[in-house]
Amino acid sequence: MSVRPVRGTVDLFPEEFRRHSRVIDAARGLANVYGYGEIQTPIFEFTEVFARTLGDVSDVVTKEMYTFEDRGGERITLRPENTAGVARAFISAKLQNDLPLKYFYAGPMFRYERPQKGRQRQFHQIGVELFGVPGPSGDVEVIALAAQILDQLEMLQHCVLNLNTLGDTESRQAYRTALVEYFSDYKARLSDDSVARLEKNPLRILDSKDQSDKEIVNRAPSFDGYLTASASEFFSAVREGLDDLGIAYELNPRLVRGLDYYCHTAFEFVTDALGAQGTVIGGGRYDGLIGMMGGPETPGVGWAGGIERLAMLAEQTLPKLELPSPIALIPIGGVAERALKKYAFSLRAKGIPTDIAFSGNLKRRMQRAGRMGAKVAVIVGDDELQAKKATLRDMDTGAQEEVMLDNLVERLVEL
Repeated sequence: MSVRPVRGTVDLFPEEFRRHSRVIDAARGLANVYGYGEIQTPIFEFTEVFARTLGDVSDVVTKEMYTFEDRGGERITLRPENTAGVARAFISAKLQNDLPLKYFYAGPMFRYERPQKGRQRQFHQIGVELFGVPGPSGDVEVIALAAQILDQLEMLQHCVLNLNTLGDTESRQAYRTALVEYFSDYKARLSDDSVARLEKNPLRILDSKDQSDKEIVNRAPSFDGYLTASASEFFSAVREGLDDLGIAYELNPRLVRGLDYYCHTAFEFVTDALGAQGTVIGGGRYDGLIGMMGGPETPGVGWAGGIERLAMLAEQTLPKLELPSPIALIPIGGVAERALKKYAFSLRAKGIPTDIAFSGNLKRRMQRAGRMGAKVAVIVGDDELQAKKATLRDMDTGAQEEVMLDNLVERLVEL
């Protein structure tokens, strides 16, 4: 039996998990301020939830989904992202009469891709979804929320907000025709993935990572010339809203979100502080998603952020995590151990971190107290117990004092 974790997965021990929690807690707190309630959806869905919505030529669907047949013969997929799952939950619960709705989530996602720094096959995301707001104010709100989360984590100054528009249906159809015409002249030089996308979704070619594709993409026609008046006005309103809030951005006409359900606004917060330039939060508008899934036509906009990358960046921008110094209770003997358990219970009830050293000689127990960063060690043996006293040792200075057991909790609270 192999005891190694599966490739592309990692064990989050307490220190690393605290880094994740720092990101999640900051995002959860600000999402709550904005009125976003937390939602939890299953980590697996029927495969159609993702295959139908993410696009049958997307890398996620064709190369990265963890899909299997369960014992009941159902095709099941571990969620590669959470927007489709939240939309499915909205449809299942028939919530169309409760709009607008705001949701925040945090949890694991799964994609079969090459593991690298900040990217695993089981990875974790925070995200928000806003249903039922058709106007650009919804786009501005979710971007503002993302910016404030990054600011609270002291990393906004290390990020650039890239902004683009994918237009409305009429705009995309016109632009699609122009792209097919342009890329068809270079079909022999395109990668196999881009050739497959040429007929089904040529906009995806703009997001190609293939180097030869990138050279062709650089000369492709720009979306600006194909936007309808209403799509252009929508994008202008988003930009004005961000300007009003003082949120800086850069226009990126080549920014194409990787999933098929996006329209109008697309955005990414990108940083180069982690070495290779990378996206830490990305999202956009997806007005056609819920209708595509068989629900009522409902506008939507949202984003997702990678917790691993955000936690790595937070290590550079925030002070080192310092845990509260615990109290170390060190009983010498079984009778003393039984007595100290009651004191531990009382201290913990008052919110004071407390640890009991259960095994080893006095030296080893004191070493453990030092490793855990204890502020005070409380030593109680048979003699101290009989005298109803405890010895308190300051772990920083080594100074000791005796305290009556009746006053132990009060004294430790003072310390």
